[in-house]
Formats: sequence, C-alpha cells, structure tokens
Amino acid sequence: MVRRDRVATGVGAVLLLAVAMPVVSMVLAIWDQGHDELSLAFLLQDPRQAGQAGGIASLMISTGWILAVCLAVAVPVGLGCALYLSEQVPPGSRRERGLGFVLDVLAATPSIVFGLFGYQFLAITLGFGFSLLSGGIALSFMVLPLMIRSAEQALRAVPRAHRQAAAALGVTRTGWITRILVPSAAPGIAVGVILSVGRALAETAVLLFTAGYVLRRPDSVMDSGRALSVHIYDMAMNVPGGADRAAATAVVLIAALILINVMIRGLIRPSRAGGHA
Repeated sequence: MVRRDRVATGVGAVLLLAVAMPVVSMVLAIWDQGHDELSLAFLLQDPRQAGQAGGIASLMISTGWILAVCLAVAVPVGLGCALYLSEQVPPGSRRERGLGFVLDVLAATPSIVFGLFGYQFLAITLGFGFSLLSGGIALSFMVLPLMIRSAEQALRAVPRAHRQAAAALGVTRTGWITRILVPSAAPGIAVGVILSVGRALAETAVLLFTAGYVLRRPDSVMDSGRALSVHIYDMAMNVPGGADRAAATAVVLIAALILINVMIRGLIRPSRAGGHA
C-alpha cells in the first residue's frame, strides 16, 4: 500500500512538472525578450510613434475600463443565472439539458463571432460606436458561459446538509442564498471570475471590432481605446522592430493577471469566513 502511494505521488509530481514547465518556459522567454524595455517610464508614459516610443499608460487605462465594464455585467448576470440553474432547475431535467446545451454552444463560439455581433448590435444598433463600453459588454457576452458554468458547479457542490440545517432553523430563501449558499460556494465562484478575467485580458478579436485601435488616453467609457492584448498583437505583427516592446507589454499583462488573481482570492476569504460564522 505504501509503495502504491509513493508511485502515485511520483506520477503526480511528474504530471505537475509536465504542466508547469511549458508555462514557466513561456514566461521566461517573454521576460528574456522584453525586460530591457521595462521601466517606470514605460508604465507611466503614453505611447508615441505608433508604439515605437513612449510607454503603455493609456493602454493600461483602456484595459482597466474594458475589464471593469466586462465584470460589472458578467459577474451579477452570471451569478444570477447560476443561482437560477442551481436552485430552480432540477439536475438531469429536460430544462437543465437544454440550458446546458445553449451555454456549451456559446462557450464554443469563436471570439470573432462575438466581435462581429458586438460591432453590429452595440456599436451600430445601440449607437455606442467604437468605445470601451462596446468592448466591455461584448467581452461580457463571451465570458458569461464560463462564468455561469463555474458558478453553477460551485453552488451545486454545497453540501445538502447545509440546506437541511438552514430549513430546520427557519432561515428564509434570501438568507439561505446570501448568508450560506453564496459564501460557501465563494471559492468556486472566484475561480470562474479569475478564468473570465484571464480570457477577457487575453482577447483581441472582439476588441478590434468594438473597442477600437487608437492609442490615445480615454476620458470615459464612451471613448475608443486600445487594450494591452491588441497592442501586443499590433506591435508584434505590424510595427517593424516592435517585438521587444510587445514582449514587455506581455510581461505587464501577465503581472496584472497575477495581481488580480491574488486580489480576488484575498477578497473571498472574509466573505467565506463571514458565511460560516
């Protein structure tokens, strides 16, 4: 038995190393190519000469606005849909299978399709134009299936004993959801938010059709702006000698994703502790 445990531990370590090595190699390669371009001025100055000079300050502002709009739509709508699925739709029912099929189709839809839809519906029909608002809402449409599925699984994983204890104590439906269910499922919900943030920060095609391409600093969400991911693509593909600055921007993007990950995980700890109090 001990020998089997050791073999299982060894296999697990090998698999973990196999997963981690490509990620570490990618990050080290990007750092090696772009670290010479990184400086305080790179973070605080706006880009000049099509990105060949200056920094990425305006791009970080645009990316922040786009991400804020995306999460402001995706988190409440996604959590609301997940609560409906977990609380009102019986597992294995025809309704559950139908809604699950729709979510799976949306999750598999190519991002360029969301970009075209966002351009036609948000930019033209609703009159938002090429703006950070259009980009953020279009991104929220794209990440909603991921957010809903992750939150639904987390909510369904809450032990049935919690529900039975709440019913025995006469806890209302609202109290059950806000004080017990959601705090208990908070780690799983946070995973959905983190995955959604990662996909939103990495997206390019959707934003090309909705948020625009300009380098200037936006004054509001109705202004057009270039996200960091779009800038990486443009510098690497369209600007001569821009590969090093593209890699430096990628380093900043990865650092931002790690920081957001840590912040979200830090925020759920107090709420989870409060839910178990």
